[in-house]
Amino acid sequence: MPTKENCILVPTDFHEQSLIALSQSYNLARFTHSQLYLMHVYEKGEDKKEAEEKLKKLAEETQLKTSIVVKTILEEGNPFVEVNKTIERLMPILVFIGVSSKISAKEILGQNSFRMVRESTAPVITIRGKLHKDGCKLILLPLDLTKETREKVGKAIEFAKYFDSKIQVLSVLDKGQEVYENKLLAYSNQVKRFIQEKGIVCGNKTIRGKNIAEMVVSYAKEVDADLIMVMSKAERNLKEFFMGTTAQQIINLSEIPVLSIRPMVRKDTTAFTI
Repeated sequence: MPTKENCILVPTDFHEQSLIALSQSYNLARFTHSQLYLMHVYEKGEDKKEAEEKLKKLAEETQLKTSIVVKTILEEGNPFVEVNKTIERLMPILVFIGVSSKISAKEILGQNSFRMVRESTAPVITIRGKLHKDGCKLILLPLDLTKETREKVGKAIEFAKYFDSKIQVLSVLDKGQEVYENKLLAYSNQVKRFIQEKGIVCGNKTIRGKNIAEMVVSYAKEVDADLIMVMSKAERNLKEFFMGTTAQQIINLSEIPVLSIRPMVRKDTTAFTI
């Protein structure tokens, strides 16, 4: 591992939403004994000295307020490119990204935050809403029958142990998929038992409808979830290129923080990962 210490990366543009994302990183940094890396990417032609001073001031204020070690990274160029280079170099345990506003599906492709989520090799938490709790009492874990979704189970358990959270497993069936219902129910019950065996309170629920993203976000609000866990995708087919993946749609809709995990490249995805 390139870094000897755990670290959490928080890209910032100094605007309100990225500062909210920064504030949401504090507790997890404490629980994981991580250093915070504040990163700003300025474009060619911008005042480097001004950006450097802003970043230094924010880091000093954050360290004074939280007693967490805060380091800074200043780069010139495209935010998506530079942040992902930094992720590859630092290998942070988590990245916090502030997402400013709801955007249409066609605009998703031009937004650096969504590109970072989709292609980041580190888990990413996107923060959209203005008001958030300090802790995390309930984690929503939507499941389908893809092998990659199993990877979320271990990460949900990890977070639940950090925050002493409950986990709510959510089986999501799009209309027309009723033929898979029994298999999905059996799988969700298996996941529930596995989580409970780890000493974590866990429930499960099945929902059906036409729009998976809207169903997940609506249910998250209904149960007052503090975090939604999704799988991001590095590759997209033609339809997803224009419409956005379900994960991107959830991020676009949700005022609740969303944790996105990129599927690992490996031969065996038949077991839960811990």
